Amino acid sequence: MTPAAVRVLLVDDQPLVRSGLRVLIGETADLEVVAEAGTGEEAVERAAAHGPDVVVMDIRMPGMDGIEATRRITGGPAAPRVLVLTTFDEDEHVYGALRAGASGFAVKDMALEDILAAIRVVAAGDALIAPGVTRRLIADFVRGPGPGAERAPGRAPRAGAGITEREREVLTLVGRGRSNQEIAEELFISVATAKAHVARLFGKLGARDRVQLVITAYEMGLVSPSG
Repeated sequence: MTPAAVRVLLVDDQPLVRSGLRVLIGETADLEVVAEAGTGEEAVERAAAHGPDVVVMDIRMPGMDGIEATRRITGGPAAPRVLVLTTFDEDEHVYGALRAGASGFAVKDMALEDILAAIRVVAAGDALIAPGVTRRLIADFVRGPGPGAERAPGRAPRAGAGITEREREVLTLVGRGRSNQEIAEELFISVATAKAHVARLFGKLGARDRVQLVITAYEMGLVSPSG
């Protein structure tokens, strides 16, 4: 049976950006555009109406910006994952997106094919894009309140109470950006067992995706900014 295509909502105030992504996605078998939006307000409305799996979200838009739209979209039950379009020299926007519940980050000057790959990664829950840069941003985010310091809805708690020693080891490796395959190899366990540990961590820590697990690993002191 062929898996269902990942349903994508494109949000950008530049029609050319949306058009380029829409055309490219139309050439893939595993992704489909279900709606588009040019403002944050439209993004919130169309996310509710169309139920996408992934929202590709611009940050700078007139009216409601992408951070507020992300906060509203990810705040409800069965919320889609949000892939934010950003630039790495705009850390304050990335901090805001993290707190708002974003699951990953793509850079606007990336090749379109790389943005497609990022959509797939976010849809799968493996949400770390450009791990070196993301680790730096998450480390800064954990160290200080930064702009907009309110806690994001669904953010994983700091304490990590109730996790086993093995789950702590798995969380440490997730915090270092390891995939399930790499976790399995380092801990001498099967990939299925690694996936099961990660799934239990989602439940115990209240995390929606691996970005939130990485943040928790930093908050618990399991991972340092140097890796």
